[in-house]
Amino acid sequence: MSATAQDTDTPRAHCTVDADGRTTFRIALRLAGHPRLALVPRAKKNAPQQPTRLLDLEPHGDDGDLRAVLEPLPALAEGRWDAYLMRETDAVRERLRPGLRDLRALVDGNLRERPSPVAVRVPYATKDGFLAVRAWLRPAHAEAGRLDLADGAMTVHARLHGAEPSDGASALLRLRGDRDTTRSFPLRTDGSGFSFTAPFAELTGAAPGDQVWDVFLRPAADVPPVRIGRLLDDTADRKTVCVYPALTVGEAAARPYYTVDNDLAVEVTAVR
Repeated sequence: MSATAQDTDTPRAHCTVDADGRTTFRIALRLAGHPRLALVPRAKKNAPQQPTRLLDLEPHGDDGDLRAVLEPLPALAEGRWDAYLMRETDAVRERLRPGLRDLRALVDGNLRERPSPVAVRVPYATKDGFLAVRAWLRPAHAEAGRLDLADGAMTVHARLHGAEPSDGASALLRLRGDRDTTRSFPLRTDGSGFSFTAPFAELTGAAPGDQVWDVFLRPAADVPPVRIGRLLDDTADRKTVCVYPALTVGEAAARPYYTVDNDLAVEVTAVR
């Protein structure tokens, strides 16, 4: 069977996300019995396997399309969830391809207050063309906004969700692979947001060779640091979307970037 024929035979699911985090899936099929949509979590190294989330597919509207609703609660565990169609209760799972994705309600998600835990879901198309849902679930989250690069430094503007910063809150950059090597920077508060400036010269001499520094907010001295990243919009994979230039500082170059989990980090490399 040709690739074109395979694409035609593979069912597609349209999905819409509303401002409350509810995701509605719609498949243009008419099936008897008890069809379901299965969200299957991808296994993660050194983490327990999460159970599959099964959603009933029921006829909806005059056209008879099947619809399933993923409610905001219970929240999905953090990770990637692949979408499948099960035509019967014990049927073989069929991967779903993405149809239309209406994610307009997610675009300004940073403007809404998020209680703890901060739960985020973004339907997206995988690299091989199938439908999946990227989920984040964190006790608190610091959402990065504008990022300015000038004079050998990075200035990050962000907003904290799910927690309140104390007067002693600070930004924290931690050398990846070495939890004891950190750099702390004071915050400037602005209404519900905050900002800080991290001079790259303070990162370049910490260890020999190339380095990566992960970026955190420490809301208070006695609480765990909170990752700073970009989760609260319609972009499931930000690493290749937001690309920043490198700044040369002495004999090194420093470049902020977003990881595969959409968390903010700084890469430091020797200038060769």
